[in-house]
Amino acid sequence: MAVPQTCPLGPAHEPAGAQMEPEPCTRSLAKDFLKEELRLNAELSQLQFPEPVGVVYNPVDYAWEPHYSYVTHYCQGPKQVLFLGMNPGPFGMAQTGVPFGEVNVVRDWLCIEGHVLTPPQEHPKRPVLGLECPQSEVSGARFWGFFRNLCGQPQVFFRHCFVHNLCPLLLLTPSGRNLTPAELPAKQREQLLGICDAALRRQVQLLGVRLVVGVGRLAEQRARRALADLMPEVRVEGLLHPSPRSPQANKGWEAVARERLQELGLLPLLMAEWSSRPDWDT
Repeated sequence: MAVPQTCPLGPAHEPAGAQMEPEPCTRSLAKDFLKEELRLNAELSQLQFPEPVGVVYNPVDYAWEPHYSYVTHYCQGPKQVLFLGMNPGPFGMAQTGVPFGEVNVVRDWLCIEGHVLTPPQEHPKRPVLGLECPQSEVSGARFWGFFRNLCGQPQVFFRHCFVHNLCPLLLLTPSGRNLTPAELPAKQREQLLGICDAALRRQVQLLGVRLVVGVGRLAEQRARRALADLMPEVRVEGLLHPSPRSPQANKGWEAVARERLQELGLLPLLMAEWSSRPDWDT
């Protein structure tokens, strides 16, 4: 049973122009992580996306305030485990700036606030309403709902774990359909994900991650490719994606996730009473 969350984090957004100043000094790791994300943004901004891509959203840019709040509150120290998604969904991170960022969970459990701007180019069928978005994102509700029930308080989850997306971009076709990176032509896909792979290597080393759990097969495969030179010190494993398009996930994703985390030895790590490092080498 989840413990009610009272949102004791204090102000969850920073004024424009002061985002990169850590407060207090324990947030220096978060500052460095944000710098890596901004470096990635700068590299991705040089890319051109011809058809089938019509519109590109980057919530790390226009939803900077809640994204900054998420990183500075929950990435203050090294992380043993990184849960890695592929890229934002139109009703999740695209609205909130938080990976798998279903609005209700972001606002009421993670206690994230912040103003969300309008993307430079907004598709009329995919408006960005920020934390006022009325539509729930099923994958995010399943993902964070599972950890809310398991951990009780977000601080228990983030004590050793973090959640991040390999690619920060939401890609839409001219009709407004969500387009995954896997659906891009090979040259475009490798150009985009090659840059993201390099950023992931830097981020994993920065956080001191020992285990990357790819949420979905594509995220797992790309993580294995990106981190090949860091293995075996960094392990890469997979977890079924909670997408409503997955028949297996629709049959009970929470039970599948719990069984998988048990196999990986992660369940004790996510319990409030347990604080030791898991023995992943046996």
